[in-house]
Amino acid sequence: MIRTATPADVPVIHALIRDLAEYEKALDEVRTTPEQLHEALFGDRPAAYAHLATDGNGEAVGFALWFLNFSTWRGVHGIYLEDLYVRPEARGGGHGKALLRELARICVERGYERLEWSVLNWNEPSIAFYESLGARPQDEWTVYRLTDGALAELGGGGV
Repeated sequence: MIRTATPADVPVIHALIRDLAEYEKALDEVRTTPEQLHEALFGDRPAAYAHLATDGNGEAVGFALWFLNFSTWRGVHGIYLEDLYVRPEARGGGHGKALLRELARICVERGYERLEWSVLNWNEPSIAFYESLGARPQDEWTVYRLTDGALAELGGGGV
């Protein structure tokens, strides 16, 4: 079952984010607090949205956290999937596909023309899964990121 997250779900979403980071060997990079997550998802101006995949007992076994992007070429919003994660013991049960199906449904319903995400190059099981759904890599694009000192320097006018 897939459902929209509620404020009561913040602790489990936070735990799932930490589980994902551990899986990606980057747990030490997680700085998000439950309070920040609550504000981002349920504050006055939500910056992101989340859906949970639950098992037969209603326990959260996975999540999708996403936000809107905008295509200047198409002139409409799209969804950028920041994180998709299903706990290892629940994999193979259709939860990941159900989460992606829900986001695709939202895109179709709202007239959004893109559902996009990034995947680590070494994550071959996820790549195979995404391609089985019809997703294709955008090989001609390279993701760039400014963080920490470089971001502060550029944002502070130091360049």
